[in-house]
Amino acid sequence: MDKNFQEEKFPGIIKFTPPLFKQRYQFIKDLVEKYKPKKVADLGCADCTLLRMLKSCSCIEVLAGLDSCASVMRENMHKLSPLPVDYLQPAERSLTVTLHHGSVAHKDPCMLGFDLVTCIELIEHLEESELKKFPEVVFGFMAPTIVVISTPNSEFNPLFPGVTVFRHPDHKFEWNREQFQNWALETARHYDYSVEFTGVGHPPTGMESVGFCTQIGMFFRKSPQASGFAQFEEPTEAAYKTVFKAEYPSLKDEKYLQNAVVDEVFCTAQIIKQRLLDSLKSEHEECNDNSTERKSKFQPSLNCSLDETGKLIVEKSMEPFVNENVVYIPLQTIFSFPKVNRLCGTFEKLCKLIAGKVTLSSDGSAVMFNTEQE
Repeated sequence: MDKNFQEEKFPGIIKFTPPLFKQRYQFIKDLVEKYKPKKVADLGCADCTLLRMLKSCSCIEVLAGLDSCASVMRENMHKLSPLPVDYLQPAERSLTVTLHHGSVAHKDPCMLGFDLVTCIELIEHLEESELKKFPEVVFGFMAPTIVVISTPNSEFNPLFPGVTVFRHPDHKFEWNREQFQNWALETARHYDYSVEFTGVGHPPTGMESVGFCTQIGMFFRKSPQASGFAQFEEPTEAAYKTVFKAEYPSLKDEKYLQNAVVDEVFCTAQIIKQRLLDSLKSEHEECNDNSTERKSKFQPSLNCSLDETGKLIVEKSMEPFVNENVVYIPLQTIFSFPKVNRLCGTFEKLCKLIAGKVTLSSDGSAVMFNTEQE
């Protein structure tokens, strides 16, 4: 994918705000937010900038990048690794990011089952033989629900002084709008897709007739499975080499979920405890001349009792209370807090996740804190 090279090469001549490459990436991100794909592949991912943007989209669970230049991916793949904050605050969804080295002219089973495939400033870099195979691989074999292809609009080139042939030395061709639309419509027809045309990079005032600087085709699969898919046999061997893979911590993994629940239970219990102690302190100050009443504030309520061994039994419906120097906070009260409820789903799962991790009353119905414990 090319950056907004004209701004670097011809400063002050034409300026896009935001830069053109950012407009292309934002276009994809907006599309993701609209259609909520779970699996997204970026063909021609280069320095992985688009993948880094998309990994923050909460709907995406699988991200894959493919490029023919392994060295560029290796230089940038560390930017796709989980950060310490991802382990401290795991997301609710799972996320796997994988980078593959290979050609879009070859088929590989690892690219099957994607909802969205993006090809941003890619096709103009393909040799003629690769371009001929490209539709078969992407639309016939991969057959995603949505394909987005962007490519330079050659009609815009005269607005760039110094561009006599192509915008980039590695481009093998650059199509005008008619050429791109003819290719896109024929490809869509053959593989049972519909296609819509748009673009980014508006022309200067008075030059609207040249169209967008970057032209974009959005392909939508008409049927649950592309009609051309059955024509192509699934390859038995992988054609791509995996150069990077990262699995982000997720609350779908029970070990991360348990840590999150225990942390939230402690946090919630501390809040309830502090509110209770502040309330008792306030009441104590108001009636500090009545020692009998002061003492009663620190005794268990009628919802508590002692078993035959003398251990305190706490009823699940009771309010938090203090007995001597111990604060008792019912699990039912903690479970009623929205975040705890959302994390656990059921009271039974809450009990299971905190077992052995939190100090509980003898009957297991309340969290126990020393009044001085932090």
